[in-house]
Amino acid sequence: MAQPIYVLNGPNLNLIGTREPELYGRHTLADIEQAVAARAKSHGLESVFRQSNQEGILVNWVQEARDNAMGLILNAGAYAHTSIALMDACRALAKPVVEVHLSNIFRREHFRRRTTISEACHGVIVGFGAQGYLLAVDALAAMAKELQK
Repeated sequence: MAQPIYVLNGPNLNLIGTREPELYGRHTLADIEQAVAARAKSHGLESVFRQSNQEGILVNWVQEARDNAMGLILNAGAYAHTSIALMDACRALAKPVVEVHLSNIFRREHFRRRTTISEACHGVIVGFGAQGYLLAVDALAAMAKELQK
């Protein structure tokens, strides 16, 4: 079987479903994890789903993905707007990276409208809530099929 898709989630995402549901929706991170696993399975893939509030742990996981993942879905939360370390780790990954944001960051505060890590990503999905993760799985599965041709 192919290497799994890594799905990494940053600070405060453990609170979704209850934290500002008008922005982030009512799905919990556990709900999203379950949906991602099912969508990955529909493509013949597996997923590794993790969350941390600590930047260094996220960087370690991105580096781990270099040897253990076929691609990465990253919702870095607030670190998306500030973390040079995560951007550098994504650049060093040499595998497809899809950045996901639950809310439409372009309709929010000015400081959220630019992400540092997007420069190291193959694509960015914003504003589709939990569905964005599933779109990202589909995108990585399509990229994997292209590489097999």
